[in-house]
Amino acid sequence: MNRAARKEARPSVAPRTPTWAIVAISVVFGLFYAYFVWNAVSFLVSQASGTLTLNGYGWFVLLLAVVFPLVAFGAAFAIGWRRVWGEFALTLLTGLAVVAVFWLNILAYSATAGASMLG
Repeated sequence: MNRAARKEARPSVAPRTPTWAIVAISVVFGLFYAYFVWNAVSFLVSQASGTLTLNGYGWFVLLLAVVFPLVAFGAAFAIGWRRVWGEFALTLLTGLAVVAVFWLNILAYSATAGASMLG
């Protein structure tokens, strides 16, 4: 095989995103994910320290609201960190949208069936 044929036989490699860009994008989106964690912790504390305490199901639902943004960030980061920066940012944005929908579901459930979470 001659040199030209070997050069054409190599697969093209996608350009890698520099480490500083991965860190910068992760930090920016991580702040938004942290905002959801902070809100969930605040809501959990306000519900648990009210006049009525939470039952087991209430603790489960509200602790899930604290843990879910962390899991979603980890999953989105694991899926997107080897991609180009635009795809990585879109992956983290998609995970953030899923977290936002989940948080709205928690708030809606607490507003409509909140008394069943209190014991």
